[in-house]
Amino acid sequence: MLGRVMETARESGLEQIAVVVAPGMDAVRDAAEAIHPDVGVFVQEEQLGTAHAVLAAREALADFSGDAIILYGDTPLLRPQTVRRILNLLGDEADLAVLGFEAQDPTGYGRLITDADGTLVAVREEKDATDEERKVRLCNSGVFAFRGEYLPGLLERIGNDNAKGEYYLTDAVEIARADGLKTGVVVCPEEEVMGVNSKVQLAEAEAELQNRLRREAMEAGVTLLAPETVFLCPDTCLGRDVVVEQNVVFGPGVTVEEGARIRAFSHLEEAHVGRDAVVGPFARLRPGTQLGPKVRVGNFVEVKNATMDEGSKANHLTYVGDAHVGAAANIGAGTITCNYDGFQKHRTEIGAGAFIGSNTALVAPIRIGDGVYVGSGSVLSKDVPADALVVTRGPLDQRDGWAARVRTRRQRAKGNKP
Repeated sequence: MLGRVMETARESGLEQIAVVVAPGMDAVRDAAEAIHPDVGVFVQEEQLGTAHAVLAAREALADFSGDAIILYGDTPLLRPQTVRRILNLLGDEADLAVLGFEAQDPTGYGRLITDADGTLVAVREEKDATDEERKVRLCNSGVFAFRGEYLPGLLERIGNDNAKGEYYLTDAVEIARADGLKTGVVVCPEEEVMGVNSKVQLAEAEAELQNRLRREAMEAGVTLLAPETVFLCPDTCLGRDVVVEQNVVFGPGVTVEEGARIRAFSHLEEAHVGRDAVVGPFARLRPGTQLGPKVRVGNFVEVKNATMDEGSKANHLTYVGDAHVGAAANIGAGTITCNYDGFQKHRTEIGAGAFIGSNTALVAPIRIGDGVYVGSGSVLSKDVPADALVVTRGPLDQRDGWAARVRTRRQRAKGNKP
């Protein structure tokens, strides 16, 4: 979730990111620094409220003059365009802006209190609100944006005279108003600021994200035959006229070019699928897969760290790993590239137009030349020159009547009649 929020910040055009964590959250610190190496991570030693949390990052605010926005690591569905809307409000229209939403059930939320002109005058936590204020349905998301020059002074004057004895970021609104500063509100859909505080809410947020991604894909010209069964990542890139069948999972880093078809029950991760290619059903594309135009990868085929050039085929029951398959090559059923010797991975090169017969094992490192024909059932461990025929089957040993004689002998041994 933190990664998603940080990515939203980056996509919104924010140049500097500071993350505030609680003591002992080393895993979160490590994750934040891995996502954005230039991030500043600060520890809020005591949990004394939202304003206190922001002040934990006061070092990041030193000599800071740009606009600032406060986001939350448990609110992963916020859109970059919403962040830009609230930042764009700063300047002539507002010195401080708050992101709000109309809640179906406002219970538990802070309320945005406005005057007759709709101007924001205060944010009231529910425990501190009057009965009349609790009837307000315009609620506080927690997202605040400030003109940078005002932020430190506003934060340092926030007190803790409230029911919880905490330093509320929301009190900045009334302080700003008292200073004659302008305040504003941007309203977004409630689901966009959905907070995640349990596994149930995490599943609800994921479902909302999937619905959003599916809708965006279909609006961009992608056909999802059963949208509710397709799972996407925020970085999934699907071209126009791509068709995705039922029960397909896209992991991170997948691009599918226009006209391709991803058939049912396939799983793709860090893979590129070329134009008019067909993948599946029941195919798995692992990281490093590069499929060219019109490639066919069929049922129960696994491809990993391999390139398959235009028009090549592996239609069923095949493993292609650490390999390059040339254009128009055909990989027969049951073929495997034996890429791992127990210590290192090795490459397999299959030339253009090669025909690899069914149930073949290619022991890497190995190079199969252009146009080679490999007989079914072969095990190859040496390079094969272009246009050769190679077969490594053992000689046929046929013994007529052997099976009948053996059955008779064994039945007699058990005391049974023939």
